Amino acid sequence: MKTESFELKLDENKTIIVEFRDLAERANGSVFVKYGDTCVMANCVMSPKEIEGLDFFPLTTLYEEKFYAVGKMFGSRFQKREGRPTEQCILNSRLIDRAIRPLFPAGLHREVQVVVTCLSWDKTIDPAVLGLFAASLVLSASDIPWNGPLTPIKFGERDGRILLFPPVEENRDSTKLDMTVSFLRSESGKEILVNMIEAGMKEISEEIVAKVMFSGREYAEKMISFQEEIVKKIGKTKVLLPQIENDENLESQVKQFLSGKLEKAIFEEGSLTEIKEEFSDFLKQFEDESKIKPAHHIFEFEAEKTMHDGVIKKDIRIDGRNSKQIRNIECDAGILRRIHGTGVFCRGQTKVISFLTLGAPGDQKLMEEMEMVGKKRFMHHYNFPPYCVGETGAMRGPGRREIGHGMLGEKALRGVLPDPSDFPYTIRVVSEVLCSNGSSSMASTCGACLALMDGGVPIKSPVSGIAMGLMLDMDKNKSTEEKEYRIITDVQGEEDHFGDMDFKVAGSKNGITAVQMDIKVRGITERIVIEALNQAKIARMEILEKMLSVLPEPRKDISQFAPRIYILKINPLKIGDVIGPGGKIINEIIDACAVTIDIEDSGEVYVTADKKENGERAIEWIKNLTHEVSVGEVFHNATVKRILDFGAFVEFLPGQEGMVHISELDEKRVAKVTDVLKIGSVIPVKVISIDEQGRINLSLKQAKK
Repeated sequence: MKTESFELKLDENKTIIVEFRDLAERANGSVFVKYGDTCVMANCVMSPKEIEGLDFFPLTTLYEEKFYAVGKMFGSRFQKREGRPTEQCILNSRLIDRAIRPLFPAGLHREVQVVVTCLSWDKTIDPAVLGLFAASLVLSASDIPWNGPLTPIKFGERDGRILLFPPVEENRDSTKLDMTVSFLRSESGKEILVNMIEAGMKEISEEIVAKVMFSGREYAEKMISFQEEIVKKIGKTKVLLPQIENDENLESQVKQFLSGKLEKAIFEEGSLTEIKEEFSDFLKQFEDESKIKPAHHIFEFEAEKTMHDGVIKKDIRIDGRNSKQIRNIECDAGILRRIHGTGVFCRGQTKVISFLTLGAPGDQKLMEEMEMVGKKRFMHHYNFPPYCVGETGAMRGPGRREIGHGMLGEKALRGVLPDPSDFPYTIRVVSEVLCSNGSSSMASTCGACLALMDGGVPIKSPVSGIAMGLMLDMDKNKSTEEKEYRIITDVQGEEDHFGDMDFKVAGSKNGITAVQMDIKVRGITERIVIEALNQAKIARMEILEKMLSVLPEPRKDISQFAPRIYILKINPLKIGDVIGPGGKIINEIIDACAVTIDIEDSGEVYVTADKKENGERAIEWIKNLTHEVSVGEVFHNATVKRILDFGAFVEFLPGQEGMVHISELDEKRVAKVTDVLKIGSVIPVKVISIDEQGRINLSLKQAKK
């Protein structure tokens, strides 16, 4: 078995080992990448022929997690094989796809599939980050046309220190920063550019975010150079794409048809719908069908160039706004009485309603993933039905896009949620996109924030979000750092289609809580990143002002239709007394009081009830069960349970019994216990002693004094 190995020592504690083996020899490329005891495998394949008539690039990126990688058995007794990818698996696939997709050349219409599999994981590095590095390396060394390499850098935080490639265990809810950035060289090779960002954080300023991001350039330079050296040594010759000859006559005809019409459609009418219909009629004159597709490409290029020139040179956009203007914003909250909380957010044609549901601690989502096993307290789910873009289609479960957008909103709001000790509810927000024309994910974040506030969730700070775009000079003879550009605020549909960047920023007045960036060009400079963050802040504050004019702060109380949670702290040693043999006692309380009960190992008891009286009754029941009796206490409603010759056993608290000796029944001598007591009698008793074994001795006569 042939193996070629390469090693990169980033510093004293960080070493990457790359192995090219001929195990997956029928793939176009295959590589194993190791970091500590973590190992990922990346394989890429390209179909041998182009797909005729395709107007998009058919790339499939898959990240696979296998439970053998962490020595775990997956699933239940009946299902041991990994099936549908987990949510984290889907998010990892999207992370890799978003970084590598822009670097495939235009005109590639062969199917390409990149599969990254985590073979072993020791928790010393995020496997998705190592997977993205492996994907870059395997594509760079393969014969598939691709304009890499790139490299991801993961940033974390601990005790105020910024960590590069932090252990995954350090990157949970307690961390203030969790950011992955993908870097690559500019066309000139003189500058390191950014081509993808994914981040969640706890209200960090724009200045610090940018500073942290570009502190990773030294590592990025090393990791890119490492890949370039490998490609020089073992890289395959890239497949040559068929050269498309320009049809100058067709180009002239299309440009002549579009002359004057395109500018009017974009800058006066604000829509390309009518001109596209006219163009379809124009194309009917061509008998040669082979001209139809090239004509559409010319139309797309001219529309893109016109839109870019209008923004860059004249600061005018498709709907007449300038680069920094936000569309009209309307907000509302509390529109449905029985819902625990609702938020409505409209920005131009993009309109979203978010719905809050509060549940018991036991309603938390149980996570069984390779990277995490545990519970999830907060969920934000995003739905994008076909009618929101005026189309028909199947209404299936959430796709990768819906899962990704839902998670972006979740990251944006997670950092401002109250601590579980202050607000122990399980929180679910569902954002329904009713109409979409650009950045429905940020609209969902704003709507979800309003829903939380309407539902009385005491968030630390309100959060708003905005999507920033970019129009970059289309001159192919200039490198990115030489090109003119203009950043645009509040991207809408056509600008997203023809523009070069989708830069989403969410945060509060105190700082950023989430960032997600995708691009269509090679990359963006540090200057563009900083300018986009600062321009986004201005927009976020404007949006936040509109939101707060409707709902200035979280409501003082949760909805009357939301369940109430009552908290009780008991001695952990008494947990068994509440549960009872086989759960008998706790189930009796649940059934009798119509509540749900969650008990932590620390002794915290959470009783969730729809009615106040039910919750209070259950709490009182549990208090009595776990009451730690002391000598001298008097109980006025003890029930006689058993009678013996020498005394009687009485239940003075639910589940707690003690004995009244015959000598403690009365001041005068009692011949027989039954002369004084009967089973079921209710009597007062006083605790007179507790022996070393915890047995409680009671007195009837002393209780009467």
